[in-house]
Amino acid sequence: MGLRRDESEVVNSPDIFNMPGSGNWTSGIIQVESSKNHSRSRIATLPVVVDPDKSNGYEEIASIFISGRGRKHSGVGASVVVDWSQKLPDSAAVLDLGCGNGVPISQALIERGFNVYGVDASARMVAAFRARFPTVPVECAAVGDSDFFGRTFEGVVAWGLFFLLDAEGQRKLIAKVAAVLPSGGRLLFTAPSQSCSRTDAMTGRTSISLGLDAYRNALEAEGMSLVGTHRDDGDNHYYFAHKT
Repeated sequence: MGLRRDESEVVNSPDIFNMPGSGNWTSGIIQVESSKNHSRSRIATLPVVVDPDKSNGYEEIASIFISGRGRKHSGVGASVVVDWSQKLPDSAAVLDLGCGNGVPISQALIERGFNVYGVDASARMVAAFRARFPTVPVECAAVGDSDFFGRTFEGVVAWGLFFLLDAEGQRKLIAKVAAVLPSGGRLLFTAPSQSCSRTDAMTGRTSISLGLDAYRNALEAEGMSLVGTHRDDGDNHYYFAHKT
């Protein structure tokens, strides 16, 4: 079984939903007034998240990821992405969402002459990407915050990303991708075919799949058609969409 972000078991433990992020914390002050004399009777100090980890835990385990999957040039997913890319125009602009350190997905596309742009929310992943591909544009940002370089792309890849977002975030991402794909543009993303909640194999955080029917409906709502699916040897499920 290959290393992948959606390799995990279905769990029902409430602890999964209570894991602290790796963001910075500061103190927030709550003042409670007395109902009799309107004077401040006590002050409670509670933690307030001011900079939550938008990498969904991958900043914390970046070194582990890079030393594992991030060193396998022919790792899980690369061959499927290469086959998919054959339908793109020569030298097409391709956006790699959740690009990590660029290996193996971005690298496979770069080696085939595509103009790759990367987005990842982990600063350590992006630093490793820039060190390996210094001339390739890459942005350190959550996909929900990025403007995707203010341009359109013939292809968009999101390998091991969608199910790290909540349901609303996934639907919003589909809409954002549709907005940067011209007619005929193509999207590849991975997520389990069934609707389920799992623990992410790398971070232990909850990941969510909307399921095949919900993804098809979300794509169609944004002017895209689900034109195919695929399951690789590592049991990763691929969705192939086309902008109409």
